[in-house]
Amino acid sequence: MRKNDLVAGLCVAGLILPEAVAYAGIAGLPAQRAIFAAIAGCLGYAIAGRSRFAIVSATSSSAVILAATLAAIPVGMGDKAALATLVVMMTGLLFLAASAARLGAMTSFISRPVLHGFAFGIAVTIILHQLPIVTGVAVAAPDVARFAIALIASAPSWNPVSLLTGAIALAALLALRRVPAVPGALCVLLAGVVASHVFQLDRYGVALVGAIDARMEWPSLTQPGWSTLARLAQYAVPLVLILFAESWGTIRTLALHHGDMVDANRELAGLGLANVASALVQGMPVGAGFSAGSASEAAGAGSRATGVIAAIGLAMMILFAMPAIALLPQPVLAAVVIAALTHALDPAPLLRLWRLDRDQYVASGAALGVLALGVLNGMLLAILLSLAALLRRIATPTLARLGRLGDGHNYVDIARHSDAVAPPDVAIWRPTEPLFFANAERMLALVRMRTSANPALRGIVLSLEESYDLDSTALDALIEFDGALQAAGVPLQLARLHDHAYDLLKIAGAVDLDRRSSYSVDDAVVALEAKLSGTKDRV
Repeated sequence: MRKNDLVAGLCVAGLILPEAVAYAGIAGLPAQRAIFAAIAGCLGYAIAGRSRFAIVSATSSSAVILAATLAAIPVGMGDKAALATLVVMMTGLLFLAASAARLGAMTSFISRPVLHGFAFGIAVTIILHQLPIVTGVAVAAPDVARFAIALIASAPSWNPVSLLTGAIALAALLALRRVPAVPGALCVLLAGVVASHVFQLDRYGVALVGAIDARMEWPSLTQPGWSTLARLAQYAVPLVLILFAESWGTIRTLALHHGDMVDANRELAGLGLANVASALVQGMPVGAGFSAGSASEAAGAGSRATGVIAAIGLAMMILFAMPAIALLPQPVLAAVVIAALTHALDPAPLLRLWRLDRDQYVASGAALGVLALGVLNGMLLAILLSLAALLRRIATPTLARLGRLGDGHNYVDIARHSDAVAPPDVAIWRPTEPLFFANAERMLALVRMRTSANPALRGIVLSLEESYDLDSTALDALIEFDGALQAAGVPLQLARLHDHAYDLLKIAGAVDLDRRSSYSVDDAVVALEAKLSGTKDRV
């Protein structure tokens, strides 16, 4: 264990305690359920999870879904607190099942631009929701835009002492970043407790954490029927989706910042164990929240021990430091959250995509989606944009005509290399994307059209180096393409044909076509020119 892990763990413990209280309130459950969930979640995740920054505790998004779940459960179905525990247990088991089924590969559809946009959007959302705590007003709205408008409209009611307390804490946190050896968040939290005691800030309307009832109760689970379990499962699935969207976004974003390796299946298992552990202590759904993860990163976490120390520190606070915690000003805690997320507001990753003219709309869509639609829907929107961009690219490939570089055997796109020379009577075409059902017929028709536009061309070499395999539509289109060329008296030679595609041609009975294939473009050109000159030799 490193010194940084100890300091970071204690700083994070001071942050997640008041967050847990707030999230329990959102779900309509006692505060101790969220506190015990954070302790159990961090310890459970440490068994299988691998992120050194992940702090697994209750999150605002999951608290909202749990609140909606409890509100939708009919009273006759049983004690809602016990049913909430069952939902958390189901969530954990679904995570473990997803890990066992190796569904982590699905995260490959969450691209880096999506993560950049996700981080920016969720940072703005979290920071915005901390501002009412700093200003000392209560603001509620269904979306970010109306929330911001309501916050601005409440300006005449802002508490100047609360605002000043939060501003001083935020300024101190940002200043202490220049002194890495000093645990800024921990120092500011301690200073907040002292200031609250000395200046009696609560008399000026500054909200404090207050007393927390953290008595442990032995877990008790009901035995509902299958109809009740089926009803609860309907709510567990959205919980899994939103927890994983938020958690994976946090884990992978922070891992990319530091070059860490994370495995999605291990993270699924870690989140599964964390939620099962939370259910056993009658806790709430838990995930790797972005604010706590960013606070862990900002505090210098060096290993997974940080989460374990945070859990132990939180337990120690509950046992021995409750009077001091009760004095902690909530604006100071909000300042810690805001300071931890300021780095995520850096627009450089998004601006870089605009400069590259690549994936900028995907990243912007992710950011705007999270802001307008929430974490899960925003992430799903961004993934759909990524898939749409991918499909558009591979469904509309360009067609390159190749030429020889000098006297060598290298063939390149003549549109990009002015010194490349195309054979006078042979057209060498290369689709820039794999042939598949959405583009094969159109691309092969384009090859025929461009070849027939030049009467001097008497043969075609088709380089299929981008097509590792062929689906049935692309296979049929290729065979039909060859038949049309033979009927027109235009010989076809394939180049760079992969083994999978070669085997498929043989199985399909296109024996003559598979024989007219070469390992290199140069061999294909030689073979075709020999055929055009009347030579029978094959390569």
